[in-house]
Amino acid sequence: MTTDCVTVTMQDNIYEVAVKMKEHNIGIIPVVDNKKLIGVATDRDLVIRGYAEKKSGSTAVEEVISKNITTASPDTNINDAANLMAEQQIRRLPVVENGDLVGIVAIGDLAVRDIFENEASDALSKISEPTQESQNFAH
Repeated sequence: MTTDCVTVTMQDNIYEVAVKMKEHNIGIIPVVDNKKLIGVATDRDLVIRGYAEKKSGSTAVEEVISKNITTASPDTNINDAANLMAEQQIRRLPVVENGDLVGIVAIGDLAVRDIFENEASDALSKISEPTQESQNFAH
């Protein structure tokens, strides 16, 4: 789990979020109020809900973020985290304690531990399965 997460607040705009993603070479940034997790901004959120909808860079991040996100607690074991990521088809899982962001588990975190290689592989294969939504996008 990464604990030194780059974050933004609701006062940031989508251009500022995009710049942070570029600077830190990341595709997701938690949106927080102090430490409380409000949602996440992904590179996909910026494109689909932002720029593809012709929103300007000065648009508030609140207009494009994902709010109803799946999270885990610090005591979630790695197998449960991998299963949750597979079920929800997500590559990054915010970890919260009492609503406060404490870190993010990424699919790559699962893959670096030999003992969990199968769990990471299974999670990634399920995450990569097309959903009805993604099939609709393709047409």
